[in-house]
Amino acid sequence: MSAKYLSVFTPASAQQRKENFDDYWVFTQQHGGELFEADKDLAKKRARLKYFEDNPVKLRTPLKDPESFYRNYVEMQDDPKSLDKMTLMLTGIYKFARHEWVGIKGAWDVSPSMENAPTLEDKISRIHLAEEFCHVRLFDEMLKTCGLDKVEWVPLSPWKEKVYEMFPKLPAFLLNAPAFVTELMGVTFYLHLHKLFDDVLADEPEVRDRLKELLDEITIDEVAHVGQRRNFIGATGMKVSKKLVKPFYTMFFNDIPEVGELFDVKQMIKDGKSFDFNSLPDYMIERSWIPSYCKAV
Repeated sequence: MSAKYLSVFTPASAQQRKENFDDYWVFTQQHGGELFEADKDLAKKRARLKYFEDNPVKLRTPLKDPESFYRNYVEMQDDPKSLDKMTLMLTGIYKFARHEWVGIKGAWDVSPSMENAPTLEDKISRIHLAEEFCHVRLFDEMLKTCGLDKVEWVPLSPWKEKVYEMFPKLPAFLLNAPAFVTELMGVTFYLHLHKLFDDVLADEPEVRDRLKELLDEITIDEVAHVGQRRNFIGATGMKVSKKLVKPFYTMFFNDIPEVGELFDVKQMIKDGKSFDFNSLPDYMIERSWIPSYCKAV
């Protein structure tokens, strides 16, 4: 059976990329619904979160030691090898989402509002950032589903905060490749996390399925974001992007000690370099967006 999709690193002409920006704009208009700029929220995303909140699922057996989560979720205090997989998974989810939250805060503050966005790309980016804020709310709901309702979203260290503040201010030729790779890294992490739920939550099928539902909402958006960020980059930038996968994945995941305990980081790097959309389930692809130049047919 021939593959339906090509590598995300497939070359694309400037005209193809322009056409795909137009197509992505049509997609994103119906995908998230109305933008509530003051709330950094989208109508359809808000409604989906409300569904989860109104129909809660809880662990059959509560966490044995929630204090080990609260002690380690902001900064690892214990030897990570001493923590059980459930705690490692939950603190790892928080730390990954926290990086996302800090990054989008910085980008939101320097990007033009929808009303003042001068280009189609700026309008797309504004909605993209609102979707990312929705993802943090979904991650928060994951933690609440596991009984963790005292989580606080706290800033990173001052120098890391400064890095995230400066990143979106870089000129496009420096920004686009790393921004694309970080989106790709997110999808890679989410696909590995989805599999981990089966292992860690084997005895908690309702919570396992709910966490998968919550993660699917995020992953579907992130797959589209990979294509959207890919659309900014020409042939030279694609070569640079592929070379950035290993150092970026390594640097980022080294900052989250849970990742090395739970996942095979070398395999995640391989998955990033070879990403081509073919491993995604049909139900995700149906709700997401893939550039036309990454489609084999």
